[in-house]
Amino acid sequence: MTQAPTAQPPSRRRHDREIIALAVPAFGALVAEPLFVMVDSAIVGHLGTPQLAGLAVAAALLTTAVSIFVFLAYATTAAVARQVGAGDLASAIRQGMDGIWLALLIGAAVIAVTLPLAPWLVEIFGASDTATPYAITYLRISSLGIPAMLVVLAATGVLRGLQDTRTPLYVAIGGFAANGALNVGLVYGAGMGIAGSAWGTVIAQMGMAIAYLVVVVRGAHRHGASLRPDAKGIRASAQAGVPLLIRTLSLRAVLMIATAVAARLGDTDIAAHQIILSLWSLTAFALDAIAIAGQAIIGRYLGANDVKGAREACRRMVQWGIVSGVVLGALIVLARPLFVPLFTSDTSVQDTLLPALLVVALSQPVSGVVFVLDGVLMGAGDGRYLAWAMVLTLAIFAPAALLVPHLGGGLTALWGAMTLMMAVRLMTLWVRTRSGRWIVTGATR
Repeated sequence: MTQAPTAQPPSRRRHDREIIALAVPAFGALVAEPLFVMVDSAIVGHLGTPQLAGLAVAAALLTTAVSIFVFLAYATTAAVARQVGAGDLASAIRQGMDGIWLALLIGAAVIAVTLPLAPWLVEIFGASDTATPYAITYLRISSLGIPAMLVVLAATGVLRGLQDTRTPLYVAIGGFAANGALNVGLVYGAGMGIAGSAWGTVIAQMGMAIAYLVVVVRGAHRHGASLRPDAKGIRASAQAGVPLLIRTLSLRAVLMIATAVAARLGDTDIAAHQIILSLWSLTAFALDAIAIAGQAIIGRYLGANDVKGAREACRRMVQWGIVSGVVLGALIVLARPLFVPLFTSDTSVQDTLLPALLVVALSQPVSGVVFVLDGVLMGAGDGRYLAWAMVLTLAIFAPAALLVPHLGGGLTALWGAMTLMMAVRLMTLWVRTRSGRWIVTGATR
């Protein structure tokens, strides 16, 4: 007699439902964000090459400025999720408001720096004489939208902590549609050129921020949470964000070193590297969606003093990370003949790219676990450990990458160093997770 298949444990099914419910909308919102720049590029590109070059420089500066402060989302998610787990929704929203007020303060400071220093910043990035005026114009106008973008980050963290990733998806889709329509109307309809593109993006970003604030303010009124700025709470949000800022800067340094090394290898290698990096970033969105689910779920379990639930959720998400990594790696290999020609028809670039791409494909399961454990520890509020672990990773990666031009191996060796970087991250995160020292229960860490 054939034995019936064993039913999936109820706890596992529950975790799967939670992960899917949070990760799928989060992935949609993550993918929508880079589409802003793509739309701007497509519209501005028809104005001329200098305008597009100016946009490229300004967009790189703006993206860097905003990505540095992504801790506004990460730290807020963990803090809010703990309060949700503890059953105190008023305090959850109150802590979320502290993050939003901090975002506004940082945004004002960034504008104060960017407006007068825009020409110098553009010069540092090496813009050509013809592209420089357009880059300065776009940078100065778009910097006015930075406070809105930082509010979006913090408010996204609030909603993720409240276990809501659908609203950020809807807001991202609405912002993307508004951005496209405004850009076309202002650039061509109003004849404003690249300035119209910048203003269109700023207006769309402000609209997104307002939409988020409406949702958060309604929640505050519903649960009796104060909306006033609280100096102590804002200071606590900033202190929680500092370690995550160090982590983010260290990770940005890794990517900058990799690009600098690829440039030293030659034009063919840097071109192939840019293609691989774009693909690597795309796979990161899928894996980061699971990490975002991890931040929200782990924070909630720890806030509810449910150690067993936190451990089970962590274990299940690691399994999701491994499977997702295997699937993504297989897709990279199988779809290689389809997507590589879309990026380049240069056979020398293709030949350089292919073996390095195989290294990236093989490393995806490692990346899957790294992203998940990163999200777990963020959800636990273990930012200090994440900061030191990433600094250690940078210290190991930097010499390995810088030796590539001297030892040979080209781009494949460079991406071997990138895989080493992910392996070191895996080791540091796995050791911490296994130790259990990240498990600190209660409404606050």
